[in-house]
Amino acid sequence: MISPLAYVSPKAQIGKNVTIDAFAYIDDNVIIGDNCHIFPSAVIGAIPQDLKFKGEETWTIIGDNCVLREFVTIHRGTASKGKTVVGNNNLIMAYCHVAHDCILHDNIIMSNCTQLAGEVEVDDYAIIGGGTLVHQFTHIGGHVMIQGGSKVNKDIPPYIIAAREPIAFCGINSVGLNRRGFTPEQIHTIQEVYRLIYQGGLNTSQALEQIEGTIAKTHERDLIVDFVRSSARGILRA
Repeated sequence: MISPLAYVSPKAQIGKNVTIDAFAYIDDNVIIGDNCHIFPSAVIGAIPQDLKFKGEETWTIIGDNCVLREFVTIHRGTASKGKTVVGNNNLIMAYCHVAHDCILHDNIIMSNCTQLAGEVEVDDYAIIGGGTLVHQFTHIGGHVMIQGGSKVNKDIPPYIIAAREPIAFCGINSVGLNRRGFTPEQIHTIQEVYRLIYQGGLNTSQALEQIEGTIAKTHERDLIVDFVRSSARGILRA
């Protein structure tokens, strides 16, 4: 399952049923889970493009059932976090880059030529359109849809569509939520939360207080509130 034209370091840990195609390069300190397919000329676990990196021992960890297409590059971590992590069931299309210390959770799609700078976090079921550029330290929430060609320089809270230039809130990702089995009640709650955040005429702190005071407590409500409240970069605006 490993092409003789690929390079796989003897120090790399490769799971079961992994296919590694020609000219792929798997460096030291890489762990790859089961049932992954790494296409030609991908580079996994190379040292980071970070001038603060001093050769410390760090890792790249890839979960199970991932597809890494042609020319994908995923760099190992730095002393900041020690590892770059790509979770399970992720599709990373051709020419994408995942920089040092990024954390990608599960069931993510990164379309062609998407570029993640260092220490970006992407939550479950996010879909990132092709050619998107993501600023370092940005957090992308779960179940979002980001328009191709976007420049992401603010945190993207969960369940929404982000588009336009500059990037902005464009409603909730109702199609994706329906496909993943969210109930009408759950979707309505999400809509009401974002109505107060983006259309209520309130600043962020006031909106969060009103959400907690007027909308019944649910997992979706609390996930959005916690995401917004903990955002270090600030969330995108309408």
